Order: sequence, then structure tokens, then C-alpha cells
Amino acid sequence: MAPKWRELADKLAGQIRIGAYSPGERLPHIRDLVEAGEGSKSTVHAAYKALEAEGLVTSSRGHGTVVRQSPPLKRLGIDRYDKAKWRDGDEVAFIADRVASGRTHSRGDQTQTVTRIEAPPAVAAAHGLAPGSSVYARARLVKEAGKPTHTLTSYYRPEHVEGTRIVDPAPGPAGRGGGFRVLYDAGYEIDHMREELFARASTPEETKLLMLPGGEPVVELHRTAYTADGTVVEFAIGVHAASRFRWSYDFDVPDSAHSKGSSR
Repeated sequence: MAPKWRELADKLAGQIRIGAYSPGERLPHIRDLVEAGEGSKSTVHAAYKALEAEGLVTSSRGHGTVVRQSPPLKRLGIDRYDKAKWRDGDEVAFIADRVASGRTHSRGDQTQTVTRIEAPPAVAAAHGLAPGSSVYARARLVKEAGKPTHTLTSYYRPEHVEGTRIVDPAPGPAGRGGGFRVLYDAGYEIDHMREELFARASTPEETKLLMLPGGEPVVELHRTAYTADGTVVEFAIGVHAASRFRWSYDFDVPDSAHSKGSSR
């Protein structure tokens, strides 16, 4: 049997989804739900925190708990990397997510810092570099309507990006088409990628940087981009506020057995 706070959270979530509470409308005060017999103060508080972590409401001192004005962003999986978006146009990945979500966007929604550092162990391993090797780290903070949604730090071998727009610390994407277009123009066309995702608790630094409510988890992304010959040209680590994204993947279903049979 689910705990009382979970039952209350599910009840309120259902009411939000059918429109009983409209976007921007404040949910009842905790004391009102306690007096209505919905549970103790701690039960109602836990239910509200669950709704906040699920991206249905926001909570702030002085404003109470309010239904979110807009749903979480659709974070595209495969389609966000369509070459037609960045090679032939100027729709870099974070902008592709906003277009798919019907949200406004600005190139200035992404800020960045670029530094040359000693590769952390995971970065050196991804690039096949010796420990202590030098890499460029391009760290971005991405926002929507002034509120951070995620961070993304890409790591590159110096010989791949030296002298390109990727190492220019100016705010916004690295020129038309972003970093993938820069690599393409330098002769390093992205052929395939691998993404790994996992959820974890946020660190105190991430909670502050992403302006997270207390206890909200994050989704960490590891992205490795390869050329056709298997050369790693980017390894990136992203940290996403869990409640601010809805991840979406659309892909062809592999049929390895059929492919093997066809090749004989």
C-alpha cells in the first residue's frame, strides 16, 4: 500500500491534469488540506514536494505552491542531432528541443566558459588519451526564460579544435550550426553517437546553479560523438534538472537476425 503522502500527491496530480487546478493557480494552503482531513502537515508537505519534483508545480516563499505555467521541455533523443538542423541550418541541439516543445528561444539562452585543462580520468578514457593529457573544456549553462534547465560540458582534443570557434568563449553557440558544424567544417563529421543516462541526487553546487528545489534529483548524460572511422571528437557530460525535461526517443527497431539472414 502506498504511503499517505503518495496517495495525496497522486490525487492532486490527477486534479491538475484534468484542469481542476489551472496553470498559475495556487494549490490550497497546507493547513487547509490538514483541516480537510487529507493528512498531517508532514504528509501534505511531502505530497507537495513530490509534485514539485515531478515538474507539476513550483514552490516559493510568499507565493505558495503554484501549478506550473508550462509543461517540461521535450528533450529530443535522436532527432535533436539531425544533420539537417545544424549542418544545413542553425538549429543547434538545445534550440531543437525548444522548437519541438513549442517554446521561444534565444541564442543568448546559452552561456559558456572555455578552458584548457588536464583531462579528468573519464574524459581521458573516452578520448583514449594518456592520463594528464590536455583537453579543452567548453562548459555551458542553458536557460529558459531566465531559469537554468541544464549544464553541458564538452571536452575536445586540442588538435581537433585549436583555432576554431569552439574555443571562443563568447556567449551563445559556437557560430552558425554550433559545435558540430565547427567540427564538420574542420573535417570531423559526426557519424554516430552514444548516450548514457542515469538519475542521481544533485550536489549542493548543482542545486544552487540550477536553482533546484530541495531534494530534486538530476539526470546526468554522457555523450560520445564519433566520426565514421571511430575517432572520438567530443565527449560531453550534461546535468539536467529532472523535472524540467521529458525525454523523447523515436527510432527504427533493429532486426539483427533479419540482417544476418539477408547477408548470406
